[in-house]
Amino acid sequence: MSFSFAQVTATVDVGSRLRRVRFEVPDLRRLGLPDLPDEVVGIYFPTPGRSTPPEMTQVDGVWAFHDVDPAPEGRTLTVREVDHRAGTMSVDFVVHDSGPATEWAQAARPGDQVTMAYARGWYRPDPAADWHLLVADLSGLPALARILGTHPRPESVTAVVEVAEHDDLEYVGFSGDTRVIPLVGSGNGLSPSVLGDAVAGLDVPAGHGYCWYAGEAAQSRAVRKHLRNVRGWDRDQYDIIGYWRAEGERWARRYAAHGDDLLAVYQRALAAGKGEKAAAEEFDEALERAGL
Repeated sequence: MSFSFAQVTATVDVGSRLRRVRFEVPDLRRLGLPDLPDEVVGIYFPTPGRSTPPEMTQVDGVWAFHDVDPAPEGRTLTVREVDHRAGTMSVDFVVHDSGPATEWAQAARPGDQVTMAYARGWYRPDPAADWHLLVADLSGLPALARILGTHPRPESVTAVVEVAEHDDLEYVGFSGDTRVIPLVGSGNGLSPSVLGDAVAGLDVPAGHGYCWYAGEAAQSRAVRKHLRNVRGWDRDQYDIIGYWRAEGERWARRYAAHGDDLLAVYQRALAAGKGEKAAAEEFDEALERAGL
């Protein structure tokens, strides 16, 4: 798994807050996409004054912008559609007031280039699940739409979706068989998210459940703790991912003071033979103890 350049071929608005950018990715196979419906890829944008980001290089087995100053800014985004044979990909960007990804996407034109790397995904539903809980805010809508587009049993799904306006729900294209709980006007940088409270207060079906969550990171912690501590779920019953953080710049400044010690918690868990999910939870618990 390494990196690939990608070139914009088209852009189109697919909602009032979502812009689709289509890419030609000549070395698509090098990205190692995991073929999961919530698969993501890191996208790195040209630095000011350049039309193309620099190449990544490999040092000690790690592909990155080694010895590049300034390094290009990047964000991790969901692969909305991919055609491996044609070497093309579509990515839906959430449009915000500011930020490197949204600013680049709104200005993107055919011929513009980016660098892609670090593909991964999380959605691995428990085969024993009788019902499925899918939870997302605007940042998770592209993955949610892709999951539902291929879900074998939409009637087994309860979707809790936090959006800015009702018309954001049209983007997903919910099946009439899916139970949808819309949360309109909260979260998404507009006001505090209520996803955690919504999941905690949910009247869920009987039987063995599975939860996938993609949204604000503090709410991901609340959802995971509820499922583990209140409902008594095992780790294989959920895949919970914090896509972004409210007041992210303030959080990053505070994290910088403790980051090495906190990251060591994660590394020690992996070294002890614990799985990635268990290690990530120990890391998040260490963040919480540090007030992060």
